[in-house]
Amino acid sequence: MSNTSCRDLIAVDELEKNWVTRVEVGRKIIAVYDTPTGIYASLALCTHGGADLCDGYFDDHVIECPLHQGAFDVRDGQPIAAPATRAMRTLQVRVRDGQVQIRI
Repeated sequence: MSNTSCRDLIAVDELEKNWVTRVEVGRKIIAVYDTPTGIYASLALCTHGGADLCDGYFDDHVIECPLHQGAFDVRDGQPIAAPATRAMRTLQVRVRDGQVQIRI
């Protein structure tokens, strides 16, 4: 990612360790996932029922929707458990100078 297309999102040391952290950017809610293999991010709304994924159960690389228990792989957004059938929108992330940055 080029520097001109990135935005600081949250400091790495502010993330919930091994969990999902809610970050508001304007009117959008972004879920930032601290996983064993790195940091990932997505829009926080479930593609099935519109629930806030930041309130869901998170384990390893899987976020489970708190409304109907549909689940997604946070690495690529793909649904891995019904009733979710559409991928969630993931965001490109990098860590630079202690900040989680997203591509805008």
